[in-house]
Amino acid sequence: MAVGMSSPRPARTAAPHAADGEPDGPPAGPDALGAGLDPDDLPDGLVVADASGHVVCFNAAAARITATDRADAIGRPLETVLPLEDLKGKRWWPLTDPYNGLATRNGQPERNLLLPGGREVLVSARYVREHPTGPVRRVVVCLRGTEARRRTERSHAELIATVAHELRSPLTSVKGFTATLLAKWERFTDDQKRLMLETVDADAGRVTRLIAELLDISRIDSGRLELRRQPVDIAAAVARHIQALITAGQAADRFLVRTRGPLPDLWADPDKVDQVLGNLLENAVRHGEGTVTIDIAPAPAPGACDETGTAVTVSDEGPGIPEESMSRVFTRFWRGSKRGGTGLGLYIVKGIVEAHGGTITVDRGPGGGAEFRFILPVSMPAYLV
Repeated sequence: MAVGMSSPRPARTAAPHAADGEPDGPPAGPDALGAGLDPDDLPDGLVVADASGHVVCFNAAAARITATDRADAIGRPLETVLPLEDLKGKRWWPLTDPYNGLATRNGQPERNLLLPGGREVLVSARYVREHPTGPVRRVVVCLRGTEARRRTERSHAELIATVAHELRSPLTSVKGFTATLLAKWERFTDDQKRLMLETVDADAGRVTRLIAELLDISRIDSGRLELRRQPVDIAAAVARHIQALITAGQAADRFLVRTRGPLPDLWADPDKVDQVLGNLLENAVRHGEGTVTIDIAPAPAPGACDETGTAVTVSDEGPGIPEESMSRVFTRFWRGSKRGGTGLGLYIVKGIVEAHGGTITVDRGPGGGAEFRFILPVSMPAYLV
């Protein structure tokens, strides 16, 4: 054995091995785990050492993660094949000592360790014993790369930073105006008080919308987005959103709605459909230019040969989205311009559409601007079919 790991207890004799179904030699294939199971089918790295501490199984994922050939690993001591160190530079196997350590231990929880060259991996281990305090018969090591976890951690850090940034401004405003009104109420006119309270109300609305977005992201990521399907008149929903934008100050002639019918009956969550339409139309107005065109038409349902769905296309005549950015439009925190927004809206839109079984795409519109098109299947309840 290489220096740094205590020698394991002597391997058992051939007779007990045979009684337990344990081969004396170091099997290198699926038989190391049992008939019919190929270690190379596992998504994580798997390394198995026998009672003598020599590697008997080294799957393809382990070879990829450690950059070690299977042929160079089989039959060699475990601590030589996996010369792991903790983040302080201490060698891991002498610290854990699976073969001669405490007889009550049955493994090691997952932790970050380093391979030669500073490559970081997630390692967990299981000590297989004949009975709870008996000698170790096998050491099973699971290896995972850290890239996916790093991406998740970066995404969470970005989310926290975005939330903190978006909350700071409205909460500062709310705190400032309420403190001023409480301290100097008599000094302000009714018009001044109304203006301050309207500002507080608008900023509180921003905070409420941000919290709603975060809840939606949580439900989408966990697959818990609930849909309450009802008959939806999507043409009427589009008309409502356009009227709201006109009431808010947009010119009526900026919007063009074209409906090709007859449209199929659509069963969807009306609140979620309103959320999708509101986000796409607001983006077209805020980030686009010229006429905003909304086309509503029947279309083949996604993934169905004979089912009809409803397609809604929202396009504008602005600068559009650069070709190299189109693949990132529906990711978190993507912003098409510096005109505000959290960068979460289109991510939520995609999650809502896909939860309905639909699809959404982005392209360049006929007028040169951005064109978003989503298709929702009819999704009529079975008892009505």
